[in-house]
Order: sequence, then structure tokens, then C-alpha cells
Amino acid sequence: MASPLKSLVDDDDGYDKSLTVYKVHSSGHQPREDFIRTILPEQLASIGDGKSINIIGLGAGEGNIDMEMLSQLRRKHPGVLLDNEVVEPSAHRILRYKERAAQMFHLDPVNFTWNQMTASEFEEQWRQRNITKKIDFIHMLHMLYYVEDPGATVRFYQSLLRKNGKILISILSAESGYVKMWKAFSTQLNPPGTRTWFPERNTADIKQLLDEAGIQYQSYKSPAVLDITDCFTEGNEAGELILNFLTETVNFRKTAPQELRDGVLRTLRDPQCCTEKNGRILLNKNEDFFILEASD
Repeated sequence: MASPLKSLVDDDDGYDKSLTVYKVHSSGHQPREDFIRTILPEQLASIGDGKSINIIGLGAGEGNIDMEMLSQLRRKHPGVLLDNEVVEPSAHRILRYKERAAQMFHLDPVNFTWNQMTASEFEEQWRQRNITKKIDFIHMLHMLYYVEDPGATVRFYQSLLRKNGKILISILSAESGYVKMWKAFSTQLNPPGTRTWFPERNTADIKQLLDEAGIQYQSYKSPAVLDITDCFTEGNEAGELILNFLTETVNFRKTAPQELRDGVLRTLRDPQCCTEKNGRILLNKNEDFFILEASD
């Protein structure tokens, strides 16, 4: 029997509304910005050949985080041409990215190439065209949820790196309440046979595949919480939108079977997933950053 749930990823307007409210209730942006502004620039100080820096951004979305990383690269490598391959399957989000890029970098030497496709499609195209260009910086922020074989994906993109090149990966920590919820309900929320992504993946999975492949890496923790208090008040607009985003489901409370709905809310409220502070319920949303270098 077909699932009654509709993926939020297929609803651009609904996704944008949910994401906007999610960001307001999340503390994750500040630690992430701190990482990008303090730790990442030193990691990227040695990349490039002094004339150009080749970049691939996988799952770039609307470019919010990309803009900050490009700005940091510009400060670290003034006057160097930034050649940026943007990979994003949503035409809607690429359009938003283009608008931001046009405003922010209209006077700077930044070349943008727009690829409306998934990371897997981009990889296939790269192989078919037998491209030999080497890349200095590849970032895949919360992208490894969307590939069948994350190990193979990492190995392929690592093979593209020029000497001193770097890959930046981000993914939610194993102790994240979001991950725990998806581990418990992935079959119901993302039924077998329709799975196009794997939101239960986490830092433990990435560390395991990197260790098994013998890939050296550095890791950094980025603490974050999401205020989910409103999710437990039926009819609260902000709470409904956050719940939609957490489950990646359009109108989750209205369309999900009661058993699934109650189970998700019960799990989110579990002390292993959240803490209560000053009357607010804060979901653990810690994430980790991994920095990989070119293989020898």
C-alpha cells in the first residue's frame, strides 16, 4: 500500500516556509559560522596554485553557507580567481543562489558554473566527459544523506583533489535527537523502495567508512539545539512547520497515521534526544565537520 506521506523535498514553497521557521528556532547557525570564519580559513590557506582555486559545492542549496565560505577564501587568497562549480538538483534553489551571487560577487573574480543535478549525476557526467581538471576545495555539507554509497562518493571526490586540496564534510552527530528519531522511524517516514535519501546517517557512519578506507581526516564538533517546544502544541503554526521539516513530510501531523505521529513526538521528547531548560524543549542537533586532504 502506498504511503500517505508526501515528501517535503518535492514541495518548494512548503520546504522554504519550514526551513525559515526551523532556522529561527535553531542555534546551529552560530557554531557553524564560527567554524567557517575561524577554523576553515586556516585549513584552506595552502590550497590553490596562486592564480586560481577550483571549487565544487555539492548540494549547495540556496548558497547561504557557500557565500560565507567564498568570502573567507577571498580574504585568504585576495586577487585569486575562484572557479566555483555549483551542484544542486533544485532549480528553485539554484535561482536563489544566482541572485545572492550576483549581489555579493558582481565585482569579484568569481566564476560560477551551475549544475542542476545531484552529486551522483555530476559524478557520472564527470566520468563520461573524462575531465582531468583538479579541484582545490570540495564541500559536501549535509549531502551524504543523499547518495547510495557514501564511501564510494567520498573516494571519487577525493581523487579529484589537487595537491594540498581539501574536502569539507558535515553531518549530524550520532547522539543527535534528530538521528535517533530517524533511526526509529525511517521505514515509516521513508518507505523501502522509495528511499532516495538516508537521514539516519551520522558521524559514526562517516568515521567508520573513513577509517575502513584508511582516509586521514580531522574532525570538529559543532554544538547546536533546536527549540521544538511548539511542536507539542497541536495547531501551533511554527510547531507544525518545524515538525514537517524534521520528518521531511508535508502536513505531517495531519497525514501521518496516529501511531507514527505519537511515536515521533514521544521520541523527540525523550531525554536521550532533548533537554528541558527554562520551560523550553531543546532537541540535540549537534553536527560534526570532517576535513580530508588529497590522497598520496
